[in-house]
Amino acid sequence: MRRRVLHALAASGVASAAGGWASLTLAADAITFPFENGLRELTSAFPQKGEMVLVRSRPPLLETPFSVFDDGVFTPNDRFFVRWHLPSIPVSVDARTFRLRIHGSVSRELDLGLADIINGFEHIEVAAVNQCAGNSRGFFKPRVAGGEWGNGAMGNALWTGVRLKDVLDRAGVKTGAVQVRYRGLDKGLLPATPDFVKALDIDHARNGEVMLAFGMNGQPLPLLNGFPLRLVVPGWYSTYWVKMLNDIEVIDSPDQNFWMAKAYQIPDTPGANMSPQQTGVKTVAINRMVPRSFITNLSDGSVVDAGAPRRVRGIAFGGDTGVTKVLFSADGGTSWTPARLDRDVGRYSFRRWEARFMPRYAGEYVLKVKAINDRGEGQPGEPNWNPGGYMRNVVESLKVVAA
Repeated sequence: MRRRVLHALAASGVASAAGGWASLTLAADAITFPFENGLRELTSAFPQKGEMVLVRSRPPLLETPFSVFDDGVFTPNDRFFVRWHLPSIPVSVDARTFRLRIHGSVSRELDLGLADIINGFEHIEVAAVNQCAGNSRGFFKPRVAGGEWGNGAMGNALWTGVRLKDVLDRAGVKTGAVQVRYRGLDKGLLPATPDFVKALDIDHARNGEVMLAFGMNGQPLPLLNGFPLRLVVPGWYSTYWVKMLNDIEVIDSPDQNFWMAKAYQIPDTPGANMSPQQTGVKTVAINRMVPRSFITNLSDGSVVDAGAPRRVRGIAFGGDTGVTKVLFSADGGTSWTPARLDRDVGRYSFRRWEARFMPRYAGEYVLKVKAINDRGEGQPGEPNWNPGGYMRNVVESLKVVAA
């Protein structure tokens, strides 16, 4: 797979959105999510993307149609969700002239080309879920501001790259370094708009799992998913997975920029939960993901045959660790049975599961699924609420009709 990525990078050289985003013609097809103002266009107009759910065109917010998750454990690159924060995104990047700068509290500054990174460091691979912190925000009640995603602002890929630790070690991190701060090529339209800058504690950045990724499912990253280089932070929300990564700075005090100190804040409470009436709640920067699970081969309102066994399947992930078990209920959560887990491709990955459902009589059935991770953490029976619309991981349910 590594060889495939290298050959593809060499052949492509430049990733481009010919004509830019403004010239895109959107499709007339649409779907409706089951929440207020849930009508969404379906579009295939974005570069290197198949049919996607359009949440916003600039900056691009594209959601994976949920049926895609039933096709396999890995999400195809051309159906992988897209989330940018700033509207000025390069419409082409030349891998031959691209540079990554490493500076700050280091013994030697580095200025690396993509070839330097690919040829100069050991390659690693990790299967990991990339999920927007606001995935499923459209379901929050009361409604909150922000991109009104359904459940498809997530994806799972096999990422190929080099360890951030190895790059930092070559630069020589100085004693007293506290964090690693990093940014990409996207910019705001106005000079006063803060760059999209994120930071990781130095020990996290050097844990050997955080990656500078240039490959995704055996191919170069699509332009909209960060070509030619993005940070991969397994187990953490995608706000930390900066795309088109071109600058890494080692700093000796905690980062206080807007995107770390003010944006992406969650209540410092169990499940990031609070009531809409609460004020003065202490907040912290969002970080690790929490367990989630979904049914993928049935949808709300599906009709099944009464008296005939039915296979129910789906996906689950444990957040920042692996899935231990998945439990399935066909009676609205009154009773639960263990689902069969498919092969484990990595603790940060989706895990496919399957259960047997026997609708003995005609009528309506409420199906539920919940995941439990290696630490024994599960999913709550009631949804959380916070003003950012973050970290939803309620036990999902859907109704089917046996006839």
